[in-house]
Amino acid sequence: MPGLTGADTRRLTRRIRDGGAPVGALQHAPDGHFNIDDLRAQATAWPGLAGMDLAITVSCRQSYSWTEGPWHFGAESDGYATGDDLPFHVVALDFGAKHNILRNLVAVGCRVTVMPADSDADSVLGQEPDGIFLANGPGDPAATGTYAVPTIRRLIDSGKPIFGICLGHQMLALALGARTEKMDRGHRGGNHPVQDLTTGKVEITSQNHGFVVSETDLPGDLEVTHRSLFDGSIEGLAVKGRPIFSVQYHPEASPGPRDSQYLFARFADLLRQARG
Repeated sequence: MPGLTGADTRRLTRRIRDGGAPVGALQHAPDGHFNIDDLRAQATAWPGLAGMDLAITVSCRQSYSWTEGPWHFGAESDGYATGDDLPFHVVALDFGAKHNILRNLVAVGCRVTVMPADSDADSVLGQEPDGIFLANGPGDPAATGTYAVPTIRRLIDSGKPIFGICLGHQMLALALGARTEKMDRGHRGGNHPVQDLTTGKVEITSQNHGFVVSETDLPGDLEVTHRSLFDGSIEGLAVKGRPIFSVQYHPEASPGPRDSQYLFARFADLLRQARG
């Protein structure tokens, strides 16, 4: 992990705040000699994240089953819980899924089948899931959407409950007709206040994203459910009259705030209702 010392961090913060995140180069030179022109050229040549499909590079290559729950402290031993009572089957499309998301799904009763990001709808529905989870991941959602959006649209048409987090939230928005855009200053860290517009409650959230769902031409059947109290950007969406919702932030953060872990229980409630 790189570290930086001897820099005016407040000046750097003001530069990012006022001008957006700059492209830079970080080099370790044991002899103390740096070719500044070469480093500047490397930084200038970097094309940026726009147009990059990074999800496919971190997605699993083959499907696998997940039944491990969150860590717990027991009377006899400590360790990850074993999902013994898992009444629901959920397919998670892996755009870079964090294991603690999968553990939280298990904690609310989901046996999870994790599938590659480029899986087609027939393969997903062939697993006969009770619901669909759209995972987090890196890169430009519009680039990943070239293959994932058609699949997600088919999954939406299936009528099954759908829950998306981070990149999964953005992918869901694209599939429903919204747009995404690059942010000047991404949201990074574990102290972002977000307001639930339904209850008025403010949640402290963990965030790590550089793209956001655009306010422009937001489809009428999409309801904004959460907003950032830092910049007002969209942090949560729901489809009116359908069991589909998503959030931009990470309710599963570990370590991190746990204000939003209720969202996993909300998904489980939708799975239960869908069964009748």
